[in-house]
Amino acid sequence: MAITQEEFDLIRHFINEHSGIQINPGKEYLIENRLTVLLVQNGCENFIQLHDKLKADTGPLRAKVIDAMTTNETLWFRDDSFASALSDHVVPMLVKKARTAAQIRIWSAACSTGQEPYSVAMLIHEELRKVDAPPPISKFSILATDLSPSAIVLASSGRYSQLAISRGMRPDFLERYFKKNGMVFEVVPEVRNLVKFQQFNLMSSFKEHGMFDFLMCRNVLIYFSDELKRQIYGKMHDSLNKDGVLAIGASESPRGYTTSFQQVMMGSAAMYKPS
Repeated sequence: MAITQEEFDLIRHFINEHSGIQINPGKEYLIENRLTVLLVQNGCENFIQLHDKLKADTGPLRAKVIDAMTTNETLWFRDDSFASALSDHVVPMLVKKARTAAQIRIWSAACSTGQEPYSVAMLIHEELRKVDAPPPISKFSILATDLSPSAIVLASSGRYSQLAISRGMRPDFLERYFKKNGMVFEVVPEVRNLVKFQQFNLMSSFKEHGMFDFLMCRNVLIYFSDELKRQIYGKMHDSLNKDGVLAIGASESPRGYTTSFQQVMMGSAAMYKPS
């Protein structure tokens, strides 16, 4: 169904107000492709009627619209330089810290369907297998959040198709950390138990989640306005322990939005520490 300019502006402003996601002019096709089914399912004849229903909605329809507009593109061990930084630098650092710290807390913000937090959980298990007198696995916890309700449901299940597994999974990790059940690969309990999934909007306060040693928010802020980026960088800074580390996308940088982080290189990947 074709969308008019007026309808496009109304819908994209609604989405920005409730999710922070910016949909720029020229992206009319995104709304047409992703929301037409919802429009029909809710008995609307055009996008004006859908917008009117959204304004009167108490939550369920709004959640479905935001869910439909959320990009859930993810891989196992996404980006070679970042994956190497995790396995060679970040995870060993966290395991070493766990010898004296009461708890090591990790946050995968915008975790999509779970590949990122499960990848980190597997790397922690790998590192604990390698070191002498390893700290107990109970010292580690991973919070994984995403705006998309359907992504959180899929991630929580820990069940992946052959196609999803083929996108970056290492053969030795597949053998060690998954159990095949028919046509589905299930994450083993010792990995799943490290991760707690929760729906969360990055526009909300971070205070309820506490403090973290490692925070990942990768390839997400590119969809937000400059003002919202400044706010989120500030909240991420305040959520990191003094020696904590922030990981963002390779094309992203806090420069120009905050002076509260200093860049550190971990292998060939740039990460950031509170300054």
